Amino acid sequence: MSLIPLMKLRLATPEEVVDLGRVPGLTSIAESSGAVRIGAMATHHSIETSSAIRAHCPLLAETAAHIGDVQVRNVGTIGGAVAHADPAADYPAALLALEAAIRLVSANSARTVAAAGFFLDAFTTAIEPGEIVLEIDVPVEDQNEGYCYEKVAHPASGFAVVGVAARVRKNGRRISMARIGVTGMAAHAFRALAAERLLEAGASVSEACATLGEGETPNSDLYASADYRLHLARVHAARALATALSRAS
Repeated sequence: MSLIPLMKLRLATPEEVVDLGRVPGLTSIAESSGAVRIGAMATHHSIETSSAIRAHCPLLAETAAHIGDVQVRNVGTIGGAVAHADPAADYPAALLALEAAIRLVSANSARTVAAAGFFLDAFTTAIEPGEIVLEIDVPVEDQNEGYCYEKVAHPASGFAVVGVAARVRKNGRRISMARIGVTGMAAHAFRALAAERLLEAGASVSEACATLGEGETPNSDLYASADYRLHLARVHAARALATALSRAS
């Protein structure tokens, strides 16, 4: 989905292109040992409609439904999106909020990298030469959690100008757990750790969201300035948290 346009623009000139479509097992989606294990070749549509994902990590299904259009969701894969690491991709925000892990394999090794240490910079990940993404492991969400993915979509590409994924758990009226992943705003997706800690310490949503993006350098382009992106991130983080709180039981 991204390689062919890059090749057409001569931004990528690989000597060989390998089709993974016939590798068995790469499209599987199954719950096992407290996690949903998603093969790298699982399409966005299959993730959006998977009964296992809808039941055990609905935030990821909701995020998949926001990607591109029907044609893109029918062909694009989660492994390709994760490995490409576009700064405006939707999945990274959700994977960070879900505290997911990416399993990588090469001819001689296998390892697992937490999403928090996987997205390093624009189009840059922790994948080493010779490695490919095998699967994404997403911990099963607590049934009492609330979740939401909020996005400002670019009108031409559908990519996220800003996207915010939120998970919350409540203890009475207090927020006992908060996870916030942000994409589109900076060079790579990130966790809003300061906002999470404030929410867990009893701060209001508005107080916590006012700190979102501190320490990050917002992207700026013809469509949205850095200041506008930061504003969008804070506004939509508040909206995502409000919806997540309304869904938490």
